[in-house]
Amino acid sequence: MDHRLRSRGEKKVFSGFTTAEMEKMEKVLKESGKNPLNPDVFKILARGFNRSAGRAGQPILKWTDVQSWFIERQQNFTSKNTDPNKLPAVQEASTLKNNNETSDTSKGEKVVDLSKLEFEAKSSDNAWYDVEVFITHRFTSCGPEVLVRYVGFGTEEDEWVHVKNVRERSVHFEHSECHKVMIGDTVLCFQEKKDQARYYDAQVIDVQRKLHDIRGCRCIFLIRYEHDGSEESVRLKRLCCRPEY
Repeated sequence: MDHRLRSRGEKKVFSGFTTAEMEKMEKVLKESGKNPLNPDVFKILARGFNRSAGRAGQPILKWTDVQSWFIERQQNFTSKNTDPNKLPAVQEASTLKNNNETSDTSKGEKVVDLSKLEFEAKSSDNAWYDVEVFITHRFTSCGPEVLVRYVGFGTEEDEWVHVKNVRERSVHFEHSECHKVMIGDTVLCFQEKKDQARYYDAQVIDVQRKLHDIRGCRCIFLIRYEHDGSEESVRLKRLCCRPEY
């Protein structure tokens, strides 16, 4: 087995923070300035995240996961400000824009400010991971590729990914949005096994509509994973959809 893929499956650094959680932590980090944070802050944040609807269907957070995020974020901030050759994240995102986005406004096309978007990339293990930063790019015989760093992973896990396998980050369905999931739709599904938990593309092949209760949506969705053809019945909380424009 490829060592890089095996190490990714065994990696203990937590990588499942939602967009809202990272925005909250970024705000706390900004407000704290250079002052060290008390462990109680991490515990309060973890409790709040675990109780939120956005964490439904996702791994339970430990307060040490939150602490590790702050430590890594501060280290990344320091390295970015001490390395003159390191491009800011906004400039790195512009690399993807040049390869995958037309900015010609003379034809009335919509221009997207990629600096405000978040992305996910499809790794060679067929799973989708949140992108922390685009490091650089290159052109190969197969087309343009970007070197990505995944959220929660170190530099040893950086990977070259074809631009067609990079897209805006998927978002979780709300309980009230179950009616939007139709047979034939392609969704991103959270697959949790004994030795791994990853997000894969899947197709909805059947839907059992059920009455909602105080827990939210109780509908059951039969999905077929695209990477291996296996099928599984899941709840809405494990499904993500593509962002709407």
